[in-house]
Amino acid sequence: MSDEISLEDLPGVGPSTAEKLKDAGFDNLMAIAVASPSQLSESADIGEASAIKIINAARKEADVGAFETGDVLLEKRKEINKLTTGSKNLDELLGGGVETQAITELFGEFGSGKTQIGLQLAVNCQLPVEDGGLNAHTIILDTENTFRPERIAQMARGIDMEPTDVLKTIHVARAYNSNHQMLLMDKVNEVAKQFPIKLLIVDSLMAHFRAEYLGRGMLADRQQKLNKHLHDLLRFADIHNAAIVVTNQVHAKPDAFFGDPNRPTGGHVLAHTATFRIYLRKSKAGKRICRLIDSPNLPDGEAVITVMEDGIRD
Repeated sequence: MSDEISLEDLPGVGPSTAEKLKDAGFDNLMAIAVASPSQLSESADIGEASAIKIINAARKEADVGAFETGDVLLEKRKEINKLTTGSKNLDELLGGGVETQAITELFGEFGSGKTQIGLQLAVNCQLPVEDGGLNAHTIILDTENTFRPERIAQMARGIDMEPTDVLKTIHVARAYNSNHQMLLMDKVNEVAKQFPIKLLIVDSLMAHFRAEYLGRGMLADRQQKLNKHLHDLLRFADIHNAAIVVTNQVHAKPDAFFGDPNRPTGGHVLAHTATFRIYLRKSKAGKRICRLIDSPNLPDGEAVITVMEDGIRD
């Protein structure tokens, strides 16, 4: 990709259009090259014909569509970082920790530890890289009003960090409905310009979608919106080399006579988009069983963790 080409050099992009594009998160050629015309015309308030022209020019400059050999891709994968969960067992299950440039989904019943793992990751995110952190800030989209700064303070003390310093690196937005949740992604891109964001948590991903889209008649509409939301999250992960962690609820399958009746909500759209899926179950004496049920490169397996006052531990 040519480094000398700026957005203003693309045909049809003047200073005001470039400003609008940057505000909408399209601040480099690759981001424009992989956008759809409707997405671009909506964001920058331009006609669809102009958007197509801009996208085609960006594709030419960014050399989109070029094939790469496996060894080059292997080299690129070295840019991916891993964030520790606080549990060696769970880190090993995930091949070293929660991966950047990917969506990790935690699903399970209420009280199974989904939010607790999310909060622990937010605390660990600002640890130095050599200690399993990402030396960066976290954004949390809170849809169920589960964020508790007091809990963050307990976990921060558990890793010998100053609670106030840790809380200053966590940016929380409450989402009041599914549309608001999706709109917050624009704000996320703005925050990422001011702070080094390397972790984005959505807790929980499906709560609003489930509550608002009831019955089979609304399912197609719901899945379409969910699909867009997930791809906005993935785009953020790619652009910022960030880890995306989403928590998800379960529903009971009434016709399951044998085995576990619980299934994650979100259907095939979420199943295909999430890179890693972990099923959390409660066990005795405060233990949680974490089962990796889907991953592109890791074997299925289980890890046992404990949720303690000072955080997630083996």
